Amino acid sequence: MTTDGALARLIRSSADATATAAAERCDLCAAPVADEHAHLYDTEEKEARCACGPCSVLFAGGVGGDGRYRLIPRRRIRLPKVDTEVLGVPVGLVFFVPRADGTVTAEGPSPAGAMRWEVDAAAWQRMVAACPQLASVETDVEALLVNTVHGLDHHWIVPVDDCYRMVAVVRREWRGLSGGGRVWPAVERFFEDLTERS
Repeated sequence: MTTDGALARLIRSSADATATAAAERCDLCAAPVADEHAHLYDTEEKEARCACGPCSVLFAGGVGGDGRYRLIPRRRIRLPKVDTEVLGVPVGLVFFVPRADGTVTAEGPSPAGAMRWEVDAAAWQRMVAACPQLASVETDVEALLVNTVHGLDHHWIVPVDDCYRMVAVVRREWRGLSGGGRVWPAVERFFEDLTERS
């Protein structure tokens, strides 16, 4: 497992409680962006980029940028319980991202940011066969987000920027070696605040 440096800037900006909305800018044109703004996935740099409204429109529907940037969708779908044990991931708070090259990565939050490892693609396909909704997950820009920590049972298809926000919550609230008393209530609030949207 390695810390995913490509996401460091997004995680740092999300975790920094002192950052103001005025300080955030579109990564393409440098225009200020609102608190709620779109993100683009940079396929060359393998990271998310902030985008203002006009710039995000340029990439809607998969057009623009010669394929380098992909608009991260906004949809969220709550799923019934998904048996992720077949993927061999030993943690209960994790997200799975199918990649354009056919691989699938599992990413889990840590005090240092997102930790990433590859899961067996054939096992992912078996899981998709058991839960056909997972076949609709868009490569690189959507994920299966799971939280089974402390007996919870959350399974969602979400945009990857939701996953990075969750990583930022863990990083911001973690204290000491075991996380302290703030991190798990904050994670539970994060999941309680998720709402379905198309």
